[in-house]
Amino acid sequence: MSDATLHAHTLDPDSFAVQIADSIESFIVATTEVAKGDEPDSAVPFLLLEVSQLLLAGGRLGAHEDIVPDERYEPDAGPDMDVDELRERFATMLDPVDVFSEVFDPYEPRKAPVPFRISDNLAAIIMDLRHGLAHYRAGRTTEALWWWQFSYFSNWGPMASATLRALQSLVSHVRLDQPLEELDGLDTDEDLAEDALAEEAGRVMAREIAGPLGIHPAP
Repeated sequence: MSDATLHAHTLDPDSFAVQIADSIESFIVATTEVAKGDEPDSAVPFLLLEVSQLLLAGGRLGAHEDIVPDERYEPDAGPDMDVDELRERFATMLDPVDVFSEVFDPYEPRKAPVPFRISDNLAAIIMDLRHGLAHYRAGRTTEALWWWQFSYFSNWGPMASATLRALQSLVSHVRLDQPLEELDGLDTDEDLAEDALAEEAGRVMAREIAGPLGIHPAP
């Protein structure tokens, strides 16, 4: 989308709404390009950068006062775009390291790690962001901000935070030349306890994933 279209709502380019929308569209465009697989050697570092930048926009939304939509009921934003193809492309690209474990809520005591997929998270995040972007493009700026803020707390924010941790951990394992615990083969639909995760974990040396994913061990 061109700048003329993005800023068609006579908003100040320096306004909060325009800055958030620009950050969100930039993330969607950049990660969609990564999913094409044209530059697999830089995929993981680039995703690490893009998710980090998205979470800055999320942090701004989270720190902002509650945004109240103009209408009581959410206007129809049209059908959500299908992200299955995007998810599959990410899954293929990240196959050796797509599955990771995460504690869903760090404030719930004694919760076992749960398996997630980076590809699932990225696709779900993009779907949430696109939904708000449809409102923004239709001129419903407050509705878009409300949706992005609400879904930051309820869905895409936690997913992005978990994904960032997984990507950062992956890069760290390789750059520090530390073996990586493999979670490949976990069924993300299963409710697995910590012991089951440990049984599934194998040993994968960093050299097996460093080159194809564009990350390099420390000298």
